[in-house]
Amino acid sequence: MSLVDINNIPDEKFILVQQDASIHDLKLETKPIGYFKDALIRFKRNKGSVAGAYIIGLLLLFAILVPIFSKFDMKYTDGFYTYTLPKSELLSKIGIMTGHSDYTYNQQSYDYFNAIPGAVVKVNKIFEDNTKNKAITYYDVIIDSYMKTGFVYKSLSETEYKNILAYEKETGIQILYPMIDIKEIKNEGFKKDPNYWFKHNAKGAAIYDENNNYINIFLKDENSPDGYAYYTTKMNGTQYQVRVLYYEYYKYINGFYPCFLFGSDGYGQDILVRLANGARLSFLLSIVVASINIIIGTIIGAMEGYYGGKLDLILERFIEILSGIPFIVAVALFQIYFARKFGVVVSLLFAFILKGWIGPASRVRSQFYRFKGQEYVLAARTLGANDKRLIFRHILPNALGTIITSTILIIPGVIFSETTLSYLGIVNFQTSNVTSVGTLLSNGQTALSTFPHAIFYPSIFISLLMISFNLFGNGLRDAFNPSLRGSEE
Repeated sequence: MSLVDINNIPDEKFILVQQDASIHDLKLETKPIGYFKDALIRFKRNKGSVAGAYIIGLLLLFAILVPIFSKFDMKYTDGFYTYTLPKSELLSKIGIMTGHSDYTYNQQSYDYFNAIPGAVVKVNKIFEDNTKNKAITYYDVIIDSYMKTGFVYKSLSETEYKNILAYEKETGIQILYPMIDIKEIKNEGFKKDPNYWFKHNAKGAAIYDENNNYINIFLKDENSPDGYAYYTTKMNGTQYQVRVLYYEYYKYINGFYPCFLFGSDGYGQDILVRLANGARLSFLLSIVVASINIIIGTIIGAMEGYYGGKLDLILERFIEILSGIPFIVAVALFQIYFARKFGVVVSLLFAFILKGWIGPASRVRSQFYRFKGQEYVLAARTLGANDKRLIFRHILPNALGTIITSTILIIPGVIFSETTLSYLGIVNFQTSNVTSVGTLLSNGQTALSTFPHAIFYPSIFISLLMISFNLFGNGLRDAFNPSLRGSEE
């Protein structure tokens, strides 16, 4: 553009840069980000760690809420419902978690379960096996694990007996069934089994009538309306020996039908409730151990790192001696000598504390050695700051990220160690009030091939917990690492 062109530009096109206005720096529109806020922001960017945190939260809620809202408690046990399969009242309506399972039975076993009301849900197929030059009939059936208990004998008082009669009349649900004439039982091993109410041969196979129906062998009573005896008396007539359909009797006693969401174990206990209580024990134990070990480890590590010299030398030699004791030996000794006096949980807590503070102490010690020679610490010392102020105001805050991360990572380590020890039987939590995830795993392994649900749910829980804590701990470690601050931007 030539000078002539510039002169031809109208004055109104020009805008003065300064019109009697003061020039100054603009006020910052953003707020400063603190250490913890910056750590939180960076933690949220790690999607895996966030997912791990949510899963840990859900597992924690599971441990807290299930024992509160469940119909069962830790003391619940029912020997008639051992290893029942998982069942959900809601999901069973769409064919999921029905409590059913496929079985293949010979003729005797099929006749036995088919005689129990509701036990055989469906017959998939009937086939013969001729491998031994003899045709053997087999039935591929679906069995309801809650109904297969069938009939049981019960001793009732006269009042209880009459109350059941009134309940049957009111609801139309039959609980009492005729007693069996044991003289008709062909095999001595069958006489105590109330499900052999039909005529059968010595092997237990049913003998059918001309219409292919079971032939009953009920005890006769001419005074009964239908001619059968529904009870026998014992103990001078004060007790009634009766035969009840246990599924309906259970509803009569408890007010609801049996339904175990995670199934039951070999003792007839609800796996869901025991798993939740075992998880609660694991969480409480690990949090208490982590808290105590971090406090002890921080104090000792700070003393070593700050003062150094002879104190550091003495404490380090003591730590080396303590580290040489195998943890499993320490636990076994505590269980032998202290479990009876203080309890299993307290003795295990002592064992964890004995060696658990060594790791945090080492990390805190290294952080103090790193920061105590920094310029800002020397400046504070020059200005007259005492040891207490230097430790708690200048050095310890810089090591806080390491301490927090150590605390979080102790928790899964304790849970895994406790699970392993109880699984191996070194620590015994098998009581009516206390259990652990490891104990459930140990009890379930004996039925792994036949009832895998007994070990499946505890395995899923401990697997999810360990994976989630690893993801969460890794994200937390990166978030509190000062060297990574601002690296993602």
